[in-house]
Amino acid sequence: MRFEDRRDAGRLLGERVRARAAEQRWPDPVVLALPRGGVPVGAEVARALDAPLDVLVVRKIGMPGRPEVGIGAIAGEAPPLFDERALAMLGITPDELGADVARERTELHRREALYRRGGPGPDLRGRTALLVDDGLATGVTARAAIRLLRGEAPGRLVLAVPVGDRRAVAGLRPEVDDLVCLSEPADFHAVGLWYEDFDQVPDEEVLRVLGDLSAPDRLRPTRHR
Repeated sequence: MRFEDRRDAGRLLGERVRARAAEQRWPDPVVLALPRGGVPVGAEVARALDAPLDVLVVRKIGMPGRPEVGIGAIAGEAPPLFDERALAMLGITPDELGADVARERTELHRREALYRRGGPGPDLRGRTALLVDDGLATGVTARAAIRLLRGEAPGRLVLAVPVGDRRAVAGLRPEVDDLVCLSEPADFHAVGLWYEDFDQVPDEEVLRVLGDLSAPDRLRPTRHR
Protein backbone atom coordinates (compact mmCIF):
# COMPACT_ATOMS: atom_id res chain seq x y z
CA MET A 1 0.00 0.00 0.00
CA ARG A 2 1.36 3.39 -1.03
CA PHE A 3 -0.17 6.75 -0.12
CA GLU A 4 -0.39 9.90 -2.21
CA ASP A 5 0.64 12.09 0.70
CA ARG A 6 0.10 12.40 4.45
CA ARG A 7 -3.45 13.71 4.07
CA ASP A 8 -4.39 10.73 1.91
CA ALA A 9 -2.84 8.41 4.50
CA GLY A 10 -4.70 10.23 7.27
CA ARG A 11 -8.07 9.89 5.54
CA LEU A 12 -7.59 6.14 5.09
CA LEU A 13 -6.33 5.75 8.64
CA GLY A 14 -9.22 7.85 9.92
CA GLU A 15 -11.74 5.48 8.35
CA ARG A 16 -10.15 2.49 10.08
CA VAL A 17 -9.82 4.31 13.39
CA ARG A 18 -13.42 5.53 13.33
CA ALA A 19 -14.66 1.96 12.84
CA ARG A 20 -12.46 0.69 15.66
CA ALA A 21 -13.55 3.50 17.99
CA ALA A 22 -17.24 2.73 17.37
CA GLU A 23 -16.68 -0.99 17.86
CA GLN A 24 -14.78 -0.59 21.12
CA ARG A 25 -16.55 2.56 22.36
CA TRP A 26 -13.44 4.58 23.07
CA PRO A 27 -14.15 7.22 25.73
CA ASP A 28 -13.78 10.91 24.84
CA PRO A 29 -10.92 10.67 22.29
CA VAL A 30 -8.24 13.29 21.75
CA VAL A 31 -5.74 12.94 18.91
CA LEU A 32 -2.08 13.60 19.76
CA ALA A 33 0.07 13.90 16.64
CA LEU A 34 3.85 13.68 16.58
CA PRO A 35 5.10 16.81 14.79
CA ARG A 36 5.85 17.57 12.26
CA GLY A 37 5.01 14.73 9.88
CA GLY A 38 2.31 13.21 12.05
CA VAL A 39 0.25 16.40 12.14
CA PRO A 40 -1.36 16.23 8.65
CA VAL A 41 -2.14 12.55 9.31
CA GLY A 42 -3.51 13.28 12.77
CA ALA A 43 -5.66 16.10 11.43
CA GLU A 44 -7.56 13.72 9.16
CA VAL A 45 -7.96 11.21 11.99
CA ALA A 46 -9.28 13.97 14.25
CA ARG A 47 -11.80 14.98 11.58
CA ALA A 48 -12.95 11.38 11.19
CA LEU A 49 -13.57 11.13 14.94
CA ASP A 50 -14.82 14.71 15.35
CA ALA A 51 -12.17 14.95 18.06
CA PRO A 52 -9.74 17.71 19.07
CA LEU A 53 -6.16 17.65 17.85
CA ASP A 54 -3.06 18.38 19.89
CA VAL A 55 0.63 17.61 19.51
CA LEU A 56 3.10 15.61 21.52
CA VAL A 57 6.60 16.79 20.73
CA VAL A 58 9.16 13.98 20.69
CA ARG A 59 12.70 14.39 19.41
CA LYS A 60 14.73 11.59 17.87
CA ILE A 61 18.33 10.99 18.87
CA GLY A 62 20.05 9.97 15.65
CA MET A 63 22.85 7.55 14.98
CA PRO A 64 26.26 9.29 14.74
CA GLY A 65 26.93 9.90 11.07
CA ARG A 66 23.39 8.88 10.12
CA PRO A 67 21.06 11.23 12.02
CA GLU A 68 18.00 9.99 10.13
CA VAL A 69 18.29 6.62 11.90
CA GLY A 70 16.81 6.86 15.38
CA ILE A 71 18.67 5.13 18.20
CA GLY A 72 16.96 7.07 20.97
CA ALA A 73 14.31 9.68 21.72
CA ILE A 74 13.19 12.20 24.31
CA ALA A 75 9.68 13.27 25.29
CA GLY A 76 8.72 15.89 27.85
CA GLU A 77 11.23 16.08 30.68
CA ALA A 78 11.65 12.31 30.90
CA PRO A 79 15.16 10.87 30.61
CA PRO A 80 16.17 9.81 27.10
CA LEU A 81 15.01 6.41 25.93
CA PHE A 82 17.67 4.52 23.96
CA ASP A 83 17.62 1.45 21.78
CA GLU A 84 20.05 -0.55 23.89
CA ARG A 85 20.59 -3.12 21.15
CA ALA A 86 21.57 -0.41 18.68
CA LEU A 87 23.96 1.20 21.18
CA ALA A 88 25.63 -2.15 21.81
CA MET A 89 26.04 -2.80 18.09
CA LEU A 90 27.56 0.65 17.58
CA GLY A 91 29.80 0.38 20.62
CA ILE A 92 28.65 3.69 22.14
CA THR A 93 27.20 4.65 25.52
CA PRO A 94 24.38 7.05 26.42
CA ASP A 95 26.93 9.42 27.96
CA GLU A 96 28.60 9.81 24.58
CA LEU A 97 25.32 11.13 23.19
CA GLY A 98 24.91 13.78 25.88
CA ALA A 99 25.50 16.71 23.51
CA ASP A 100 22.95 15.32 21.05
CA VAL A 101 20.38 14.92 23.82
CA ALA A 102 20.93 18.49 25.03
CA ARG A 103 20.56 19.88 21.52
CA GLU A 104 17.35 17.94 20.89
CA ARG A 105 15.94 18.94 24.29
CA THR A 106 16.40 22.59 23.35
CA GLU A 107 14.59 22.02 20.06
CA LEU A 108 11.82 20.12 21.86
CA HIS A 109 11.22 23.09 24.17
CA ARG A 110 11.22 25.49 21.22
CA ARG A 111 8.59 23.50 19.38
CA GLU A 112 6.40 23.02 22.44
CA ALA A 113 6.41 26.77 23.06
CA LEU A 114 5.67 27.50 19.40
CA TYR A 115 2.89 24.98 18.87
CA ARG A 116 1.16 25.50 22.22
CA ARG A 117 1.77 29.27 22.52
CA GLY A 118 3.07 28.66 26.03
CA GLY A 119 -0.09 26.86 27.18
CA PRO A 120 -0.47 23.35 28.64
CA GLY A 121 -1.63 20.23 26.86
CA PRO A 122 -5.05 18.66 27.36
CA ASP A 123 -6.00 16.76 30.49
CA LEU A 124 -5.94 13.13 29.38
CA ARG A 125 -7.24 11.51 32.57
CA GLY A 126 -9.91 8.98 31.69
CA ARG A 127 -9.86 9.89 27.99
CA THR A 128 -8.75 7.98 24.93
CA ALA A 129 -5.30 9.27 24.00
CA LEU A 130 -4.82 8.49 20.32
CA LEU A 131 -1.17 8.86 19.33
CA VAL A 132 -0.66 9.37 15.57
CA ASP A 133 2.43 9.52 13.37
CA ASP A 134 3.08 9.18 9.64
CA GLY A 135 4.84 5.83 10.10
CA LEU A 136 6.98 3.58 12.28
CA ALA A 137 10.56 2.77 11.35
CA THR A 138 12.49 1.80 14.51
CA GLY A 139 9.58 2.78 16.78
CA VAL A 140 11.84 4.51 19.29
CA THR A 141 10.10 7.92 19.09
CA ALA A 142 6.66 6.33 19.45
CA ARG A 143 7.86 4.31 22.43
CA ALA A 144 9.14 7.44 24.19
CA ALA A 145 5.79 9.16 23.53
CA ILE A 146 3.82 6.15 24.80
CA ARG A 147 5.76 6.01 28.04
CA LEU A 148 5.19 9.71 28.63
CA LEU A 149 1.46 9.38 27.93
CA ARG A 150 1.09 6.48 30.36
CA GLY A 151 2.02 8.89 33.11
CA GLU A 152 -0.94 11.10 32.13
CA ALA A 153 -3.42 8.35 33.18
CA PRO A 154 -5.50 8.11 29.99
CA GLY A 155 -8.48 5.78 30.07
CA ARG A 156 -7.22 4.16 26.88
CA LEU A 157 -3.99 4.56 24.95
CA VAL A 158 -4.03 3.86 21.20
CA LEU A 159 -1.27 4.13 18.60
CA ALA A 160 -2.34 4.68 14.97
CA VAL A 161 -0.06 4.88 11.91
CA PRO A 162 -0.56 4.37 8.18
CA VAL A 163 2.53 2.19 7.70
CA GLY A 164 5.14 0.54 9.86
CA ASP A 165 8.03 -1.88 9.98
CA ARG A 166 6.70 -5.25 11.12
CA ARG A 167 9.22 -5.66 13.92
CA ALA A 168 8.58 -2.15 15.23
CA VAL A 169 4.82 -2.67 15.17
CA ALA A 170 5.10 -6.01 16.97
CA GLY A 171 7.36 -4.49 19.59
CA LEU A 172 4.94 -1.69 20.38
CA ARG A 173 1.69 -3.69 20.53
CA PRO A 174 2.20 -4.77 24.17
CA GLU A 175 2.77 -1.14 25.22
CA VAL A 176 -0.63 0.21 24.13
CA ASP A 177 -4.27 -0.79 24.58
CA ASP A 178 -4.78 -0.90 20.82
CA LEU A 179 -2.65 -0.41 17.72
CA VAL A 180 -3.97 0.45 14.26
CA CYS A 181 -1.57 0.10 11.31
CA LEU A 182 -2.87 -0.03 7.75
CA SER A 183 0.21 -1.60 6.17
CA GLU A 184 3.19 -3.60 7.45
CA PRO A 185 5.26 -4.25 4.31
CA ALA A 186 7.81 -7.03 4.50
CA ASP A 187 10.40 -4.93 2.63
CA PHE A 188 10.00 -1.74 4.65
CA HIS A 189 13.34 0.19 4.60
CA ALA A 190 11.96 3.70 5.36
CA VAL A 191 8.65 5.49 5.97
CA GLY A 192 9.08 7.88 3.03
CA LEU A 193 9.19 5.05 0.50
CA TRP A 194 5.50 4.41 1.10
CA TYR A 195 4.43 7.93 0.12
CA GLU A 196 4.36 9.53 -3.33
CA ASP A 197 4.80 12.94 -1.69
CA PHE A 198 6.82 12.95 1.53
CA ASP A 199 7.96 16.57 1.65
CA GLN A 200 8.85 18.06 5.01
CA VAL A 201 6.02 19.68 6.94
CA PRO A 202 6.86 23.29 7.93
CA ASP A 203 6.00 24.85 11.28
CA GLU A 204 3.52 27.14 9.51
CA GLU A 205 1.44 24.16 8.40
CA VAL A 206 1.49 22.65 11.88
CA LEU A 207 0.24 25.93 13.37
CA ARG A 208 -2.47 26.29 10.74
CA VAL A 209 -3.78 22.77 11.29
CA LEU A 210 -3.75 23.17 15.06
CA GLY A 211 -5.62 26.44 14.72
CA ASP A 212 -8.33 24.68 12.73
CA LEU A 213 -8.80 21.66 14.99
CA SER A 214 -7.79 22.49 18.54
CA ALA A 215 -10.29 25.21 19.45
CA PRO A 216 -10.35 25.64 23.26
CA ASP A 217 -14.09 25.01 23.57
CA ARG A 218 -13.58 21.49 22.19
CA LEU A 219 -11.14 20.55 24.93
CA ARG A 220 -11.75 19.86 28.57
CA PRO A 221 -10.09 22.23 31.05
CA THR A 222 -6.36 21.76 30.86
CA ARG A 223 -3.74 21.40 33.54
CA HIS A 224 -0.05 22.12 33.62
CA ARG A 225 2.21 19.11 33.28
